[in-house]
Amino acid sequence: MSKPSKILVVDDDDVVRLSYQRSLKAANCNVEVETAPNGKDALKAMGEKPFDIVLLDLRMPGMDGMTVLKSIRRDWPASGVIIITGYPTIEGAKEAMRLGACDYLAKPVSPAEIVNAATTAIAQKTWALRRCPADREPHSATNDSSDEASKLAS
Repeated sequence: MSKPSKILVVDDDDVVRLSYQRSLKAANCNVEVETAPNGKDALKAMGEKPFDIVLLDLRMPGMDGMTVLKSIRRDWPASGVIIITGYPTIEGAKEAMRLGACDYLAKPVSPAEIVNAATTAIAQKTWALRRCPADREPHSATNDSSDEASKLAS
């Protein structure tokens, strides 16, 4: 059995965090989901154990999502970040993608959209690992997340 993908949900709204967490776990996939109520706690959690995927709200008290995104991309570049915001703008989307987010979603987001975004990010990460010739043969990966991606998609 492959290692589960680690997902961190960061949002200041308790209901949103719990909803995303339940949606991902209910998708019957091989994931571990943790939550953080703000940017500071998110970065602390990342320092304790890196996450494969981060679902990140933009507008939060204290440290905003763009600041958190910059820190994640600098310190944990292998982590995929999906921005989810209730205040979407074209400028915000452009900035998030320029800073390295792998997706940008506008709230409200359905459970299916959360699962689909996570599935896509896991698949992208898996293929990026498979293309990396650094220390392994092409098309081999130590953590075969493609199984997780297919389980999330079903």
